[in-house]
Amino acid sequence: MNSKGALETEIRTVMRRRGMAYQTEDSYVGWYKRFVKFHGMRHPRELGKAGVESFLNHLAVNLEVAPGTQNQAFSALLFLYREVLKLDFEGINARRAKERKKLPVVLSRDEVRRAFEHTRRGTPHLMLCLLYGCGLRVSEGLRLRVKDVDFSNTCI
Repeated sequence: MNSKGALETEIRTVMRRRGMAYQTEDSYVGWYKRFVKFHGMRHPRELGKAGVESFLNHLAVNLEVAPGTQNQAFSALLFLYREVLKLDFEGINARRAKERKKLPVVLSRDEVRRAFEHTRRGTPHLMLCLLYGCGLRVSEGLRLRVKDVDFSNTCI
């Protein structure tokens, strides 16, 4: 299994035996190819942990990928080394991508007031009152059933 094509085939074979999703298979093979290309087409067996660490650091520092992207690359390489190459793969000290904080979008008081003015009665008004008053997500409000409401204790 010295050729790169043979290793790609082996990755796909192992993933299919485990019943992994086709999208995951494509993603993991893509990360394997980027990893090998980054290291000048050297075999992953030659690169080891140091090669993985330098690749993950490159993703985080130079390419500034999202943390989820870096974690996906790490998972793909972890699978490659542990499951395909059957090598020990512990203690990776790579610089992790910084978690970006996402601020929630919050309606202003005026926007909330206007929303209530547009739904003066009926089901839309009831739903809006429940969502706003109970802090429910839209999907939670849509799945709400009568048996979810405790009328005696006035709670949902």
